[in-house]
Amino acid sequence: MAQAPATPKSRRAALLTMARVAPDRAAAMAGLAPSEEAALALRTARTERALPAAEEVVFLLPLVGPEAVGDWGAVCRRLTTTLRSFLDQDDPRWRAVICCQQRPDLPDDSRITHLPFDDPTPGNDKWRKLAALCDHLGETATAPAYAMSFDADDLLRQGTVAEMLSRQGPGFLAETGFVRDVATGHVALAGPRNLRTPLRKPFWKLCGSCAALHHDPGLPQSAAFLRTMTQHEHRMFPYLAALAGQPLQPLSRPSVLYELNHGENFGARRGRVSFKTRFVARFRVTDRETLRGVIRDFP
Repeated sequence: MAQAPATPKSRRAALLTMARVAPDRAAAMAGLAPSEEAALALRTARTERALPAAEEVVFLLPLVGPEAVGDWGAVCRRLTTTLRSFLDQDDPRWRAVICCQQRPDLPDDSRITHLPFDDPTPGNDKWRKLAALCDHLGETATAPAYAMSFDADDLLRQGTVAEMLSRQGPGFLAETGFVRDVATGHVALAGPRNLRTPLRKPFWKLCGSCAALHHDPGLPQSAAFLRTMTQHEHRMFPYLAALAGQPLQPLSRPSVLYELNHGENFGARRGRVSFKTRFVARFRVTDRETLRGVIRDFP
């Protein structure tokens, strides 16, 4: 299963406008992607149902298998650090599901589980693992939750679970976040462009651990939409969430730290890390108070 192609930006704008004024006509448009069909189906299903309060955050982690990496031990150590960033949250209402061919060593915590994966299809299996995770969520979730696909080498900031569950709403987006080049130790701040940083990029354009969407187990369209949405590159997430009637709200502070150049990045295996290395060099954080905050709030 290959990554689903992105919808051209001009078509996105037209479809969003149509969905707001005439959702039935939007759903009947020709050439819709499966994710757009699922988004519009969820939008229709939500029209007569109030959004129930989310009771937990569920992190969905597709983990690369040992046969696809050079150092399985290093992958597992980075996963442990990611899971530590969940365990360090001051709000305990979260779960994490790791999908992989081989069960890694996991912390002894009932909130952390392994979802076996035995699909032998050759090639990149990240998208198939995400599909399996979303199917599993649809089959097992009994309470409303925020579902967040999360890469197994990123870190969640302390207090982020509490923020999402206290604010509530249709979903959240990491507009700002930190990018750390492990090779140099330098940290950059990603965020929306402004007059001082006209070339900067928002975090959600750089990292897949960027969006948490409200999942309502009472609506079968909810898990179906998550499944199709996560088959796209993360740059499509805000558009598809808005199309589903779940516009994402920015988290209040940089809430995820993305580490690159550690040797086993997914992007490195696709030859797509060099521009991010340049991004870190260009937007490197030098303010000492900000750097102290990174050390304090991330493992």
